Amino acid sequence: MKYPQLRLRRLRESAGVRRLVQEHRLLVENLVQPLFVKEGLSKPFEVPSMPGQYQFPLKEAAREAETLEALGIPGIILFGIPAGKDKTGRAAAAGRGVVQTAIRAIKKKCPGLLLIADVCLCEYLVHGHCGRMDGKGRVVNDASLLALARVALSYAEAGADVVAPSDMMDGRVRAIRGLLDQKGFETLPILSYAVKYTSSFYAPFREAAENRPRFGDRSTYQMNPANGREALREAFTDLEEGADMLLVKPALGFGDVIREIRNRFDCPLGAFSVSGEYAMIKAASQRGWLDEKKAVQETHLGIKRAGADFIITYWAKELAEWTKAKS
Repeated sequence: MKYPQLRLRRLRESAGVRRLVQEHRLLVENLVQPLFVKEGLSKPFEVPSMPGQYQFPLKEAAREAETLEALGIPGIILFGIPAGKDKTGRAAAAGRGVVQTAIRAIKKKCPGLLLIADVCLCEYLVHGHCGRMDGKGRVVNDASLLALARVALSYAEAGADVVAPSDMMDGRVRAIRGLLDQKGFETLPILSYAVKYTSSFYAPFREAAENRPRFGDRSTYQMNPANGREALREAFTDLEEGADMLLVKPALGFGDVIREIRNRFDCPLGAFSVSGEYAMIKAASQRGWLDEKKAVQETHLGIKRAGADFIITYWAKELAEWTKAKS
């Protein structure tokens, strides 16, 4: 059929028909809210570059988790900021560390809330990089693996439901899977940041997590944004090593990568709508340049359309509030 018999606008004239034939929907059940917990903080501190996002003291983290759960958000991902840093990142695997303590407190109040623990060393190391350093200022891959595995194990022992290595060291999924299985956590899933690009859009996160590198950048271990085929190799490798779910980060500029991974692999796939994406829309909407709700809906539907099963997003709480108000 051709025009005038074929009129695609017939499916757009009525709001009811538009809803009926809508191909993708943004559901609160598919959202995960990041949560920053800082040791030694007395009250919530709003992150200047991320309006509406806070560093929470330990006593407030569980309350915020209760609020998120009441809104129907199924899970959170925890990032910890310790009171002190050192050259080995020892506090990251401490039984009474900031993330471990937060996990126990949140699980006590919200036993049904999915708790994902981000596994990395950058918040705990004085230099701010994601792995151990040698004497020449280079991140040492293999020497970092056992440390990362011990961090993941400590989170599992504290009660985390999922561990999510974000460091981008080669072999870290295998190391974590091996230690978890050895210690009786063979059923605990690993969500791997399999495809994590070096990105300028992480800047507000680094303020929130207080993990800005003191020198250099992370381009020797995070991926080059110009590369797409490499993402498939990273995804394949992590699945072979025992990852149960994969994550692409950032989300907004990498829909093609999400789609390629979705087409190639059948595993659960998530995307991280990162801090810079959040800050960009917030700033534009506060100046009246964008309609905030419409922009967030549009960008997140785009992430879903690309093939993500779930989205880690700083908008999870507001999207849930907007959905609740609408109903």
